[in-house]
Amino acid sequence: MIHPVKEKIILGIDPGTNLMGYGVIKVVGTKASMLAMGVIDLRKYGDTYLKLGRIFERVRGIIDSYLPDELAIEAPFFGKNVQTTLKLGRAQGVAMAAAISREVPITEYAPTKIKMAITGNGSAGKEQVADMLRRMLNIDKEEMPHFLDATDALGAAYCHYLQMGRPDMGKGPVSWKEFVAKNPNRVKR
Repeated sequence: MIHPVKEKIILGIDPGTNLMGYGVIKVVGTKASMLAMGVIDLRKYGDTYLKLGRIFERVRGIIDSYLPDELAIEAPFFGKNVQTTLKLGRAQGVAMAAAISREVPITEYAPTKIKMAITGNGSAGKEQVADMLRRMLNIDKEEMPHFLDATDALGAAYCHYLQMGRPDMGKGPVSWKEFVAKNPNRVKR
């Protein structure tokens, strides 16, 4: 039998070389809540290596601020552009190195697995993921970030939480329709 955790902090990262998303959730018992989410804006740095250094510094700073027990990071998808995939892999590797330097365990999740865990659809759009997270974590619309990289990172953290084997996993809705039926006060029609 799996028992609920007393308390756990999970940091989620959505790697990027222009905008890197991060999201932090706190799990108490079987309930998750958002502590923070945002982006590391790297657009002002022209040099690739300066960007990588900044990623390392900022991820370590986030780790030092929130002291996560675990890191959930989105694995780079393999697109047609090899250079883009390589850049994303470097960004992911530097974020992972920052976690390793602070002895934070790391779990990688494919983008489709995160989308499936959050929305029930592995090909869901970023907006759908953001909206479901807003509803599941009871986040006010005003608190939602401008950049969806932040909610993608929060999705990685929440996906990791779902993978922890919550005792109430089998009792939750299996579809959007069932979620709406069980949570009429959380859904606007």
